[in-house]
Amino acid sequence: MDFPASSPFALACGGTSLRASQAAIVSEVVWNDGAGEGSGGGGISSYFPAPAWQAGATATNRQGETEPLTKRGVPDVAGNADPETGYEVRIDGSNTVIGGTSAVAPLWAALLARVNQRTGTPAGYLNPRLYQNPHALRDITQGNNGDFDATAGWDACTGLGSPNGSLLAGLL
Repeated sequence: MDFPASSPFALACGGTSLRASQAAIVSEVVWNDGAGEGSGGGGISSYFPAPAWQAGATATNRQGETEPLTKRGVPDVAGNADPETGYEVRIDGSNTVIGGTSAVAPLWAALLARVNQRTGTPAGYLNPRLYQNPHALRDITQGNNGDFDATAGWDACTGLGSPNGSLLAGLL
């Protein structure tokens, strides 16, 4: 796993593919467009030990083998990364839709900026609080990233899941 996402001091972001209808989420699965087409990544660091807040977490590989984390697992969280359902932006006067986990990281940054504004104090180092309060995220349990399967709870595809902004704001 690449640094800085593998650092226990980073909030690492994975990717989902989101389907919505009339402003309601219909389904959300691991983003994986196939080999060479894009996926949310994720895995286990070969360098950083598993932090205390990941105690008890396991990773399930594509062969269905589950192992406890002894090294830092990533991602921590996820968000819509599918370019088919991504974010409309304006670049050089033209609208286009973008995706990827490079779009998920600013989504989380913007969400946390809104939370900071609402609460009047910086949220600070989130990882331990998120792992203690996984109900503030939507657990993604379907799909795989090519190496690992999504499972209930933390997984190496979408971490704890995608944000529920209202619940997160209440938590922080």
